[in-house]
Amino acid sequence: MPRGLFITGTDTDAGKTFLAAAILRAMIDAGLTPGAYKPVASGSGSHDGDARVLWEAAGRRLDPGVVCPQRFRAALAPHHAARLEGRVVDETLLEEGLAPWLSSSDVVVVEGAGGLFSPLSEHLLNVDLALRLGLPAVIVDGGRLGCVGRVLAARAAAAARGLPVAAVVVSQSVGDDGRLLSDPTAPRRIAADGAAELQARLGDLPVALLPHGAGTTQPALDWPALAGRSGGAGQG
Repeated sequence: MPRGLFITGTDTDAGKTFLAAAILRAMIDAGLTPGAYKPVASGSGSHDGDARVLWEAAGRRLDPGVVCPQRFRAALAPHHAARLEGRVVDETLLEEGLAPWLSSSDVVVVEGAGGLFSPLSEHLLNVDLALRLGLPAVIVDGGRLGCVGRVLAARAAAAARGLPVAAVVVSQSVGDDGRLLSDPTAPRRIAADGAAELQARLGDLPVALLPHGAGTTQPALDWPALAGRSGGAGQG
């Protein structure tokens, strides 16, 4: 089983790439050699953007094409985007594409596409791939109103499939707009209050806030230790 983490969102645009890059940099700061893998991508960031961000955060090893070996242009679920190009998502490659990183890295950070139960292909969801890879999940939410409910639902869904969750991160996706933190409707306040309530409800599960534009979470999480927790031998 690889040592690593599977980054998944409660929805699209939850801040997965931004968090994955921060985790990769933290791994390097801890003296580890990380691998970055995004099994499939579709939409505006699929052809260079997200893969290059992860590649650079992982130390520019190998090639951005190895980070994300399957890319499709349309901003649709990957299997629908592939169909528009007369292609299909290679389900074997979704798993085997991680191999170059496994052979050259101490730890791997895998970023899924969309939410935990979003489809990656005709038959596989993100949760299926996380289980097949044996990686615990990090659930990311964009920190908008409703984040507590979205995260709790995602955690319950992961538990129902037997997927361990290593941590939860509220990644503030909406920038600060000048409102003071004393204003409960300010973007930073909504995200921070959401993270605090989630920590209270989730007990010992690590919960952190990633403020908009920040490079590290508050509090800083021990990503190498969290990546050492096995995701178990899932069946998908």
